[in-house]
Amino acid sequence: MAKIDKSKYTKEEWQVIRERRRIAKDVARTEKLRQQFKKSGGAQSNICFVLGNGTSRSQVFPRELQPYGKIYGCNALYRTFSPDYLVAVDVKMVLEINKAGYQHTNEVWTNPNKAYTHMKNINTFQPSKGWSSGPTALWLASQHGYEKIYILGFDYKGLDENKFNNIYADTPNYKKSHDGATFFGNWLRQTKQTIQTYDKTRYIRVKTPDNYSPPELNKFENYSEMDMKLFKNMFSLN
Repeated sequence: MAKIDKSKYTKEEWQVIRERRRIAKDVARTEKLRQQFKKSGGAQSNICFVLGNGTSRSQVFPRELQPYGKIYGCNALYRTFSPDYLVAVDVKMVLEINKAGYQHTNEVWTNPNKAYTHMKNINTFQPSKGWSSGPTALWLASQHGYEKIYILGFDYKGLDENKFNNIYADTPNYKKSHDGATFFGNWLRQTKQTIQTYDKTRYIRVKTPDNYSPPELNKFENYSEMDMKLFKNMFSLN
């Protein structure tokens, strides 16, 4: 876009112009991404989606992503949607999943634990990663060799006054919505390690405007962030 001499406009006029230019850039970028996606053949195995359970993910229906690539999800996601790979490392969640019998018809991954020795059809990481579910799902997807991995629901920080940030708050095996936010330092460190290790993979974290943007991740050339609105436009999501 050509430069504009903003000295010719009032503050209010310039704000309107700037917003229009921002929208125009978003539209142009969306169209470019759509064309790139179309040229790549559409739904192919070169991309996948890793879904954390931060509340920002509530803006996307996982089923709408299925035509575009494999889906890796965590914990209670299985209650309403069956991803291609479900990762759960919390003992209580694995026990819940086993009680539901979900792993007999779907792929479930967890860390080795004596509590699971009698369970059938539970896949275990060898050796144990010892990580949280979200970063473990990201690491598993990275091992599978995708060119691009879109990350959703990795919000890191808590809501409002540092409250628990999770779609499944107030449900079995989760904290209450009024509880304090979970410390995200380990999640961030584990995500950073994965992105650093798989430096040939492109990681695109989808976020809403109020989501935290970690400087530790933004320094990597194979990592970028995308606005939720732009992501939904690119994949024609509701």
